[in-house]
Amino acid sequence: MPRKNPIFPGPRTARGAVLAVLLSGADQTGAEPLRGRVTLAAIVRALKRKYHWPIDTTSFPSNAADGRATWATVYSLPQDVIDAALDAKGRDWLKSTNP
Repeated sequence: MPRKNPIFPGPRTARGAVLAVLLSGADQTGAEPLRGRVTLAAIVRALKRKYHWPIDTTSFPSNAADGRATWATVYSLPQDVIDAALDAKGRDWLKSTNP
């Protein structure tokens, strides 16, 4: 099955905000749910499935603030994907995320 090219979401959407962090080369490690309905995991899932971004997911054991054991998840993009996206229309798209 041929690999689909990634699509840029709307620049001022939750998906756009998460993608902007990932394209900066930083890891996305957490975000408050948006209006109590949308989690970071749901946004990343949409970026992977609907927008075809090859986001890497790494989970590891961690401790919650109250001392309970939990899992932490870090999302990132491979550097070659970032470079290709920026060389395409990514730089202009990133500028549009912050007017």
